[in-house]
Amino acid sequence: MKIALIGATGLVGLTFLKVMKERNFPMTALIPVASTASHGKKIEFRGKEFEICSIEDALNSKPDVAFFTAGGEISREWALRFAARDILVVDNSSTWRMHPEVPLIIPEVNGSVLRANHRLIANPNCSTIQLLMVCSPLHQKYRIQRMVISTYQSVSGSGQKAMDQLSSERDGRHTGDKVYPHPIDLNCLPHCGAFDENGNTEEELKLIRETGKILDPTIKISATAVRVPVIGGHSESVNLQFDEEFDMHELRQTLNNCLGLIVLDDPDVNQYPMPLLAAEKDEVFVGRLRRDSSVKNGLNLWIVADNLRKGAATNAIQIAEFYFQEKLNR
Repeated sequence: MKIALIGATGLVGLTFLKVMKERNFPMTALIPVASTASHGKKIEFRGKEFEICSIEDALNSKPDVAFFTAGGEISREWALRFAARDILVVDNSSTWRMHPEVPLIIPEVNGSVLRANHRLIANPNCSTIQLLMVCSPLHQKYRIQRMVISTYQSVSGSGQKAMDQLSSERDGRHTGDKVYPHPIDLNCLPHCGAFDENGNTEEELKLIRETGKILDPTIKISATAVRVPVIGGHSESVNLQFDEEFDMHELRQTLNNCLGLIVLDDPDVNQYPMPLLAAEKDEVFVGRLRRDSSVKNGLNLWIVADNLRKGAATNAIQIAEFYFQEKLNR
């Protein structure tokens, strides 16, 4: 397959290349796309060099798949144009996620909704992916009626400039562009994206809306998103209330049986999910499983994942793998 990678030189784009190589993703040619400043430069992949080109050139090259990871404006302008050429588009931006005709996919959760005629598929927000990897099997078994989520999101979710800001502040240099309105080193910012008229941030609304679309629109959800001084890996403190009573042993076994999940929960020996443990891994980690005695059928848990891998590149690549496998089977 010919693969176009829109945003090939960014943090997520580089992670795409790494994950495709690790998974031996079937590819006959790579068409890397980046800003005009990078045109003519080359990217090495699997021992070959591929020249970075414009998005127009990528479209005219007629790839089989186009992964979009260059932000919402590029996706808004170009995704449908690629899809109209019978190219499978997997978009990592938020642009098309809530469009009623665009499937929003986590393969392990709702991959079955994909159809051969789909040409534009949205990749969910990183925090949504790791949340629903855990909550979907629990919802199927016990029916979640309410969620309260607090996220602890690393600076890599804001891009390379945010990582540079954290590093420069730690070194005492404080140079370059400022991504955040306040220092991020030695600090936590309850400010992930723009605020709306009700005081909710973009990241909080993404969690609420995307969970409703993927899992169940009747679930009541409260979310608070916080940016923390961690380079990579997102963490989530989650409180669930179920319709039905649950047995803790059975609940743990349910999660243990899920593909792509690792239950790491042994406080006696200090074992629990942490961003350092999830780094460079495709699995979602869950732990600190315990009853919440303040409400009926309540559960507390802690979820961690690498936001650039399962939260972005890996999930998008899995979407393409799942799509073509299902297409072959039908």
